[in-house]
Amino acid sequence: MTQLSDTQALILSAAAQRPERIAMPLPESLRGGAAAKVVGAMIAKGLLQEVDADLRKGEPMWRETGDGHGVTLVATDAGLAAIGVELEGANSAPVGATDARTVEAAPETPSQPDAAPKARTPREGTKQATLIAMLSVPDGATIEEIMAATGWQSHTVRGAMAGALKKKLGLEVTSEKVEGRGRIYRLPPD
Repeated sequence: MTQLSDTQALILSAAAQRPERIAMPLPESLRGGAAAKVVGAMIAKGLLQEVDADLRKGEPMWRETGDGHGVTLVATDAGLAAIGVELEGANSAPVGATDARTVEAAPETPSQPDAAPKARTPREGTKQATLIAMLSVPDGATIEEIMAATGWQSHTVRGAMAGALKKKLGLEVTSEKVEGRGRIYRLPPD
């Protein structure tokens, strides 16, 4: 089963409720490069597909193709299955969709959807690198110490540990309460 981010699930849920499974418009909070990255990943996973936008019917456009036409985004059968929407027919297409409407994916879209994700390593000198360095020492670090070093607020520190370190980088952050110091967080030695 495909693991979906909250944003991807939101896009697919909205598409499932719209005529012809159109995934546009995207959530208000998703703009620019972030939108292109999320959509590119969803197309690569086969959750969305680009189809010619019928501007006469008022279909919203995802991008222009450069030849005076535009494309919109449509949830695929796999995309709907990923959010638990059952389809009536095994190969049911969006209402009104035909093979003539299908267009090739954008050239910048990855061509191998099953490729393993790239190992992420933080750039040196970033706040994330500072966080990792602080958690890598044997004594670990408290939320307050990390806040002082990075300038982040406590919720940002916790979010970085849960999101960037645990989910994206696959690091295991441990915590324990130390008398006289409070709760400390650390990364186990390699």
